[in-house]
Amino acid sequence: MNVLEFNQEKRLDFISIGRVCIDLNANEINRPMEQTMTFTKYVGGSPANICIGMARLGMKTSFIGKVANDQMGRFIVDYLQKNQIDATQVVTDHTGAVTGLAFTEIKSPTDCSILMYRDNAADLLLSPEEVSEDFVAEAKVVLISGTALAQSPSREAVFLTIEYARKHGAILVFDLDYRPYTWKSREETATYYNLAAEKCDVILGTREEFDMMERFEGTANDDETTASKWFRYNAKIVVIKHGKDGSIAYTKDGLSHKGSIFPAKVIKTFGAGDSYAAGFLYGLMQGWEISDCMAFGGAAASIVISSHSCSDAMPTVDQVNSYMQQCRNGEMV
Repeated sequence: MNVLEFNQEKRLDFISIGRVCIDLNANEINRPMEQTMTFTKYVGGSPANICIGMARLGMKTSFIGKVANDQMGRFIVDYLQKNQIDATQVVTDHTGAVTGLAFTEIKSPTDCSILMYRDNAADLLLSPEEVSEDFVAEAKVVLISGTALAQSPSREAVFLTIEYARKHGAILVFDLDYRPYTWKSREETATYYNLAAEKCDVILGTREEFDMMERFEGTANDDETTASKWFRYNAKIVVIKHGKDGSIAYTKDGLSHKGSIFPAKVIKTFGAGDSYAAGFLYGLMQGWEISDCMAFGGAAASIVISSHSCSDAMPTVDQVNSYMQQCRNGEMV
């Protein structure tokens, strides 16, 4: 039984807010970045990727964010629109801010890293007055992510969005998406993460991200203790990811669910969390059992890590179902 209730009268299925940037993925894989000469450009940023993933799955989506007044900013807006995402709430900066860049290094399928350029990034300049309450009120689900909390005024814009979403009955999702760059300290990070997590219905993150957020506890929490902590606030579902070991989801009714793991011809590891989130949330919105949502998200993640891109590789419903059937038939090894 689904533990969430979605307001079916809302016009939009899904809104995400926060980081949107350019991913430059190494074309010469299996070598360090020092030896990499060419890269392919994609739209990136976790909340943007999840929004793209939801759109590919047939959801009516929108993105709230800010882009630079440059070629890269225009590329991002055009890409969102081509993917049937409402980009009317994407604001263009006019202060000289730049589009964030993420260069990816693919030394091996399991040894990947990201080199970020986030100084004076336009997405962190989204201000509270640029968030429309009327627009947020139209969404069934609103997703926030941790990187948008790193600096003002983006931080205040996100907290205002949280209040609008709660006021108008949207389901609030927090994708922890912890990136140490742009944060001043772990204590600052944990403070604002806690303030956001306390207000959200669904929280998704890795074990390491939850440990970072719970650093004030004094002792390391296990998964069950972590879930119990957030159920004392507003959370209905807590998903804790353990990389190649899969994920576990806890629901407020006291049940836990282990996620399925699907084989993949891994090219790189990044993008898995974003595609998993899109697949998992899509399942929740269809009223599926938690275990089925996790399986669908796991299959979507396997598809994306088997591709060079993240945003471009976000699969459709048919592609995920086909992949899952191939796995059941033993065709994917």
